[in-house]
Amino acid sequence: MNITNRITHDVQQGTGPWLRLREGFDTASEAPAALGVGRYTTRAELLRRKFTGISEDHSPATLGKFAAGHEAEARARPLAEANVGGELFPTTMTCEVDGVPLLASLDGQTLEGDVIWETKLWNEGLAEQVRAGTLDPHYTVQMDQELLVSGAERCLFTCTDGTPERYVACWYEADPEKFAALLAGWRQFRADLAAYQLPEASAEPARAEPMESLPSVSVRLDGALSVVGNLPTFAEALRAFIARMPTKPASDTEFATCDAACKALKKAEEALDAAESGALASITDVESMRRMVADCRKLARDTRLAAEKMVERRKVEIKEQAVLSARKALDAHVAGLNAEIAPMCLQPVLVDLPGAIKGLRSFDSMQNALDTALAGAKITADAQAKVIRANVAEFKDKAAGLEFLFADLGQIVHKAVEDFALLVRARVDAHKRAEADRLEAERQRIRAEEEAKAQRKAAEELAAAQAESARLEALAEANRRRQQEAEQATQRAIEQAKITPTQDSQQVLKAEPETADATARETPATTSPVGGPMGVGQAAAEGSSSPTGRGEDVTTAAGASPVSPFADLLAHLHAGINNDRFPSHPKPHKGWWDELKVLMAAAEAAQ
Repeated sequence: MNITNRITHDVQQGTGPWLRLREGFDTASEAPAALGVGRYTTRAELLRRKFTGISEDHSPATLGKFAAGHEAEARARPLAEANVGGELFPTTMTCEVDGVPLLASLDGQTLEGDVIWETKLWNEGLAEQVRAGTLDPHYTVQMDQELLVSGAERCLFTCTDGTPERYVACWYEADPEKFAALLAGWRQFRADLAAYQLPEASAEPARAEPMESLPSVSVRLDGALSVVGNLPTFAEALRAFIARMPTKPASDTEFATCDAACKALKKAEEALDAAESGALASITDVESMRRMVADCRKLARDTRLAAEKMVERRKVEIKEQAVLSARKALDAHVAGLNAEIAPMCLQPVLVDLPGAIKGLRSFDSMQNALDTALAGAKITADAQAKVIRANVAEFKDKAAGLEFLFADLGQIVHKAVEDFALLVRARVDAHKRAEADRLEAERQRIRAEEEAKAQRKAAEELAAAQAESARLEALAEANRRRQQEAEQATQRAIEQAKITPTQDSQQVLKAEPETADATARETPATTSPVGGPMGVGQAAAEGSSSPTGRGEDVTTAAGASPVSPFADLLAHLHAGINNDRFPSHPKPHKGWWDELKVLMAAAEAAQ
């Protein structure tokens, strides 16, 4: 609720400037009539007055009541100030609330502005309401506007004639919900005022049109037993009278005319009965007179009964048409709102239009009651639409992309704005928590899978490493065994060489079965290799110790060079072959052959 331009005007209530100021605003004293709860002015009368700008001329009696009220207000001010606990100043204030210009003339307001005062002239009925604390809407609606315009928190309401003996008071608190209802009522009133058209002039109260009276019935008998009277003339007058009666009354005036005609026909029936009775008292039988009297009586009676039924039927028809028209107007208003808030729709607007006109006699009073009820129903529909608009805006703002959470939006959108906002927030928060839990569970699942995968991979790598380590250990062990065997073979060859020094290097090499495949080479076996690793295979200097460490000089059968180059060559052959992948099927690499050539060349040079 947006309140702007709140102004306190320096005008005295009741003066010309005050009256001119009121013309541009919707005043608090008019609020009850605008909402259809006024006791002294109907809504239709206020619409006409606002439309024409012509104010009501008050009677001297009414003006006298106003003067008595002002005097009582002046005398009661000290009593009210005692209740409030401070001075009360008469004030006129205006403001705009959501674009609606409002005015309130306060009987009194405290200096702080938090308390206002409204007083009414003493009457016992109102005094009982004050004592009970249950005031009629005619008074509460006015105070609602005064509280809204002034911004006060509460109002002291008094009923008094200015004396302590006749002084009762009660407090009335500000209520935002009542402020909203007040604004809705003023908006609907302004909408009706914008579409208002002056009704056709029907100023005077309904009454029967003047109708020619029926002639008196005269029947007498002369001595010759002849009938002397005006029955033929009466019959013609009766038929003319009936022809002038409204056949399909539609206004209060026509209905009143029909009622009066029915009463005249009833009197004609009675007059005919009296004339017949008088004539029969004179003679025993006058057939023609009786037939004519009977015909006239029947005509009057039948016409009266038909007219009475027709009047009752037309009253019902007009009431039904008025109610139906109001219902159609409400349906059109609701349809317009539904089109505006689609795909949402309003809940049914309940209004008892037939009950609004129950017990009312005049059609003007019926129409005013229907217009008031229709305005109230439109206000209710507008309030519903306003709530739906606010809730839909809240939904779009807070739940965009989460429409699947609100499959029942068509039902919950009718909740109060605060309740709907709480519901939307609760559902959205619950969904976010559930989604966060789901994502966390998914992350935990992925993390667990990754950990399990890492553990499996680590276990596989560990098993592979262990297998590789075992394989390498096995290969190392095999290499050690082969080296030992090679060393043993070399040792045996050396020992053999020591035992048979006359064998040449070719024979020594052939003595080693493990290296039999390695003897295939480019140089002849008789060539002595020299220059093995770490000096092995070098020619021994004179006097140097032998490879056995015993200082023995081992020579070939020719006595040319020591046998150690051949031993080195044999060791090299065994080592090269045994270090390869398959000792029983050696596949020496090219470097091994190159090195072998070097050793063999060295051995040959050593010879």
